[in-house]
Amino acid sequence: MKSFDALLEESVSRHGHLCAGQVIGVRMAMLGCRLVGIHDPKAPEHRKQLITFVEIDRCATDAIESVTGCRLGKRTLKFKDFGINAATFVNLETCEAYRIVSTESSRHLAPDYAPEAVTAKQQQLEGYKRMPDELLFEVQRVGVDLPEWDLPGPPRRHAVCDRCGQVVRDGKEIRRKDEILCRPCGDVSYFYPREGSAAMTPRTLSERKASA
Repeated sequence: MKSFDALLEESVSRHGHLCAGQVIGVRMAMLGCRLVGIHDPKAPEHRKQLITFVEIDRCATDAIESVTGCRLGKRTLKFKDFGINAATFVNLETCEAYRIVSTESSRHLAPDYAPEAVTAKQQQLEGYKRMPDELLFEVQRVGVDLPEWDLPGPPRRHAVCDRCGQVVRDGKEIRRKDEILCRPCGDVSYFYPREGSAAMTPRTLSERKASA
């Protein structure tokens, strides 16, 4: 794995600016990789060996993605919307997994590690770079159950919604009584229809089922 400074520079370039969250994310990812025994996560032999769960959609997540090479599109980055600045790193070959949480106390300790910094922002930025891992993070060895259809690779399961005919991949359908439903039809959705807007239906239900 590259040095902290090199990884931080890469992450900042992708993220767009330097901030304390970038520092925390880079250090969290470096520690997580070490703990699960993957010292170069972007190497070809490790490309599908590491899965990372992130629990917040903030700056640190961009840094974790940059360091690990884990991506949503590769199915190696999983987002759990917990609102916690934390990530879990899983070695698929050994089943070793560690959850790392950024401590709230580190915010108050930062000035002790950056006495020359003038502003609170500068104190956090420099303090987080220098603070020992055991003060910056809480670490817990954990187990993670990964269903087969959540693993990297092509879809292992397809289902067709009985109401709208939408194809649902990777075991994300809802089975309710005698129906198979996509999540929008099962009222588990982030959007809602607006009055006067008709859904586009380019194919019939039977055509969709035939192509599943």
